[in-house]
Amino acid sequence: MDLALTVLEVVTPVFLLAAIGFVWVRLGFEYRIQFVTQLAMTLAVPCLIFVALMEADIDPAALTAVSLAAVTVYAAVTVVSWAVIRLARLKTQTFLAPVIFGNTGNLGLPLALFAFGDEGLGFAVVVFAIMAIYSFSFGVWIVAGGGSPLKVLKEPLVAATILGLLFLVQGWETPTFLTNTLRLVGQLAIPLMLITLGVAVARLTPGGLGQAMWISLVKVAICVGIAWAVGRWFALDDVPFAVLVLQVSTPVAVTSYLLAQKYGADADAVAGLVVVSTLLSVLYIPVILAFVI
Repeated sequence: MDLALTVLEVVTPVFLLAAIGFVWVRLGFEYRIQFVTQLAMTLAVPCLIFVALMEADIDPAALTAVSLAAVTVYAAVTVVSWAVIRLARLKTQTFLAPVIFGNTGNLGLPLALFAFGDEGLGFAVVVFAIMAIYSFSFGVWIVAGGGSPLKVLKEPLVAATILGLLFLVQGWETPTFLTNTLRLVGQLAIPLMLITLGVAVARLTPGGLGQAMWISLVKVAICVGIAWAVGRWFALDDVPFAVLVLQVSTPVAVTSYLLAQKYGADADAVAGLVVVSTLLSVLYIPVILAFVI
């Protein structure tokens, strides 16, 4: 009973905030998703990442282990996902990136924070940053069919991650007034991302829901299985292990749909994956939390 209540307390705020965004759009209110997304990814999320890493009371060796584990997980997930997509004779440009990349920002960060506190958030932002760097380089290259992966160096969250890790390792801190300012800006990130997730889902026009269902189930199986195996292989402690599994198992990110739409992939099929995998996550994320909390 206590475990069920704990899981409920973790997941309910996350999905309620997403529901607010969903209902907001359904009621016909305006929501400029491009502006809010740009605000979050350019300003709020980098501030959240920097402050979380700078203030993290975490052994740098543990963060290094989580980083290496996350890189290993995404490499393995990429290989297995590519093999499954080829065997199923699906289009790599459309389906590979959504299967690899989860919603580690909109869902993963708040779930880690609510479930494991500031320590969990510290590990979660590292996994999120690695996923984001991989997504904005290799992921864009897949969907666009080319391009320079070096564009990722221009992303503010990359600079925030590098600076945050530097401050963590060196034991540096920004002046109090600046830290408070950055913390306030960073606190915008989680509610903005969750509400925006609900808005995005409400506006999607999904296609191929039957196909989206089995692909979403396969994605969960691949991601959870590989993250669990790699986490044990690296002998991660309980909290970093739980955060790694939770982050990697998050549903298809809305950014996968935006990239598909921008670069000419089958955007409706990806929208179906976003909607179905997000709805499925309401069921499977509490199960995962029950095993790792």
